[in-house]
Amino acid sequence: MTRVLIPSGALGLNYDQAALERGIANRPDIIVIDGGSTDSGPAYLGRGVSKYARASTKVEWAGLMAARAKAGVPLVIGTAGTCGADTAVDWMLELTREIATEQGTPVKIATLKSGQDPEAIAKANLSPLPGAPDVTTEDIAACSNIVALAGAEQVTQALNTGADILICGRATDTAIIAALPLQNGDHAGAAWHGAKIGECGALCATNPQSGVLQVDFDATGFTITPLADGAHATPHTVYAHMLYENSDPFILYEPGGYLDVRDATYTALDDRRVRVEGSAWVPSEDYTVKLEGARVAGYQVVAMALLRDTRYVANAQVWADDIATKARAKVEARLGTTDFHIELRLIGQNASFGPLETKASSPNEIGVTAIVTAPTEARAEEIAKILNPYLLHHPLTQEEEQPTFAFLFSPPEMKRGATYAFTLHHTMTLNDPMEAFRLEVHEHG
Repeated sequence: MTRVLIPSGALGLNYDQAALERGIANRPDIIVIDGGSTDSGPAYLGRGVSKYARASTKVEWAGLMAARAKAGVPLVIGTAGTCGADTAVDWMLELTREIATEQGTPVKIATLKSGQDPEAIAKANLSPLPGAPDVTTEDIAACSNIVALAGAEQVTQALNTGADILICGRATDTAIIAALPLQNGDHAGAAWHGAKIGECGALCATNPQSGVLQVDFDATGFTITPLADGAHATPHTVYAHMLYENSDPFILYEPGGYLDVRDATYTALDDRRVRVEGSAWVPSEDYTVKLEGARVAGYQVVAMALLRDTRYVANAQVWADDIATKARAKVEARLGTTDFHIELRLIGQNASFGPLETKASSPNEIGVTAIVTAPTEARAEEIAKILNPYLLHHPLTQEEEQPTFAFLFSPPEMKRGATYAFTLHHTMTLNDPMEAFRLEVHEHG
């Protein structure tokens, strides 16, 4: 049997300290936590930085390092620093060394890097996944960061170094959990299925904010146990998690094969624990890894204005569309370019869905966010300044008196810097699972 303790869905989201202590008292074999996601968009991968504050990351990681020392088991983080880029792994390594020095505890640290050379990937034979963007070799070569998603095989290699702490670059959320159960000979289908259910900590329980989850793997299945007060797992909360970030509730593709849960059974052992059996792991002939890449898509400047006049609020979309049309024409005439984009989002009306919005409302005011995107920051700022008078004074009709609206700031134009786009949603076949990854061991103290 292998007992995996998962403190939270991601480092930086906090965890229940009392529940963590219960988990340590239960003598886990390993402590595993995810460090990242693509949920917050491509900028973190593009820039190679974490979305979470360093102070929060340090406090939580220090608590887990202390728990690891107490338990005497490995501590693993996957997709370090939100994006898993090599720079994020280095950032996490620096933080780990800093904490180890402060705690006075010698540690052996393994880093598993998954960054790829954009020029080499541009020449590689890639297979697009469903929904992959249309990209050229130039688009791929222009990526500031490309990462391959590690599977259980790479994590196992890192665990075999005997490291106390393993810092993984980009990895599948499940691989960091499934690796040790698979290595210990537990049921393969259960290893991958339990890893999928446990990837976000107590999100598969009735108190998802509590974080801490224990997963026990064995020869026939796995058992889910949330550890916080008031947290309960039920067959519904457990099997429903197969739908989380997965288009198929029964099949989950991973490096080296796929998980099939069509014959899985979910049994409540009591009011807290759920037992799962019947999951199957189906190996594939080829070993493939998914690639993610991000590149600079342009530079943005934003400006915000407020509409409170009842008539303008009621006709905000007409007003915004007219501004976009006239401002675009003026930019084209004065700057001699069509390589830019102007978008006006109406906050309080349809900023999320635009023309797809189905709910009607009567707000007292509407916030207008103007977003200008251009190939250079200087051009984006110039276009935003051409747009400025429209946001301040543009009337609905030529016959009426000129209105004046409110800017939130002076000056209203705010530089966002580079904006990034996901470029890769492709797979790459490897002859050896480690050929796209680099493993290093660091002694500290």
